[in-house]
Amino acid sequence: MKLNLLKLFPVAMAGLFIGNAALAQDSMGQKPSFKTWSIGLNGGVLTGVSPLGGQNDFSNWKSSLGYGLYIKKQISPAFALRLDGVRGTVKGDNAEPFNDGTVNASPISSFETDLRYSATLSAQLNMVNWSMFNQHNNAQLYALAGGGFVNYETTTVAAGSGASTTRSAVDKLIIPVGVGAKFRLSEGVNFDLGWTINFVDGDQFDGYAARSNNDKYNYAYAGLEFALGKGKQLAFYSPVAATYEEALAAKNTSNSLKSDLDAQKAENAKLRSEMADMLKDSDGDGVADKLDKCPNTPSGTVVDGSGCPLKVPAPQVTERVIVTEADRKVVKDAIDNLEFDLGKATIRSKSYPTLNRVAALLVEKNFSLKLAGHTDITGSRELNMRLSKERAESVKAYLVSQGANASRIEATGYGPDQPIATNKTAAGRQQNRRVEFTLY
Repeated sequence: MKLNLLKLFPVAMAGLFIGNAALAQDSMGQKPSFKTWSIGLNGGVLTGVSPLGGQNDFSNWKSSLGYGLYIKKQISPAFALRLDGVRGTVKGDNAEPFNDGTVNASPISSFETDLRYSATLSAQLNMVNWSMFNQHNNAQLYALAGGGFVNYETTTVAAGSGASTTRSAVDKLIIPVGVGAKFRLSEGVNFDLGWTINFVDGDQFDGYAARSNNDKYNYAYAGLEFALGKGKQLAFYSPVAATYEEALAAKNTSNSLKSDLDAQKAENAKLRSEMADMLKDSDGDGVADKLDKCPNTPSGTVVDGSGCPLKVPAPQVTERVIVTEADRKVVKDAIDNLEFDLGKATIRSKSYPTLNRVAALLVEKNFSLKLAGHTDITGSRELNMRLSKERAESVKAYLVSQGANASRIEATGYGPDQPIATNKTAAGRQQNRRVEFTLY
């Protein structure tokens, strides 16, 4: 079995590039940050026996100490690339017969192979995350496979004479295949249990080639893994659980929006009721009941701003009405200072002084006034038309309460139909929410 380790690197680098691109996309999409790099330290037992079948050249394989270090890049919750290094010794002798009962007649009685160093690059697949309803699990199973090389030096002892021979150190290709289980102790530390079978490209790993089979050795270990960086560990992240939680959050948001919509409808109904009550004019004299000091005035009676009959008919204006710049400034000041309660037609008290000056101007010069209410496009058209009309009527009612002639004031609502600025910005919508005054 001959291996070409160079063929593994294009695959590994392609996987690393794709994983980094995926993490960059998550960052741009405002996804949570993850820890994707980690290092691991472990220690365990090295043996030359494999339960997967086949025998090596010695009948009695002993256990000896081994230790290792690895660096891992987690590319996705299920896939990682892992670079391992292991050191230790592998021992065996012929003190016992093979499992089939035959006695090994090898001229070598025992061996000891010193793993001077080894390096393998493996793909690790996380097979199980225990919980499908938690985004960050605490335990997982994994499998790995890859390729690499080992540098070893073998010492053999001859049967009978007891003479020892040490072979020069050699490099051989190996294929590691393993499984393991990992447990998250904290956000930065994991407990790691693993077992790896390393298939050697050659039959001289134990210093003797009699059975024409490639040698192999096992490494069973336990250790700690330390996750580097900020955020959660990507290896324990469950995309399925994250999708479930996002769907649940979307459902809760939908219910909240429905509740807010119902509350808004109730508020609108209350607003309509309040406006209808405020603008109610039972005797039809143009003065709202709330401001009418002489209720039940006979139909057709000319009344003053308080709703009471005029004792002297208003003089007939025969001259041409002239609106001066000073008059226009009074009106402009009233427009600039006019404010209503949010979503209502109730005039705020800070607007009264400038409205009072408009009322005095109407009384003094007997001007006629057109009030035009406008809104932005926020909300339904029906609501905006109603609100613009009600705000214009509210201004009229106030001016009449200050002595202005109701018959000379026209109040109209145009809703969102006559914008003076764009409705795409907050500043533009603010300009569109207005009541225009026109003297004539």
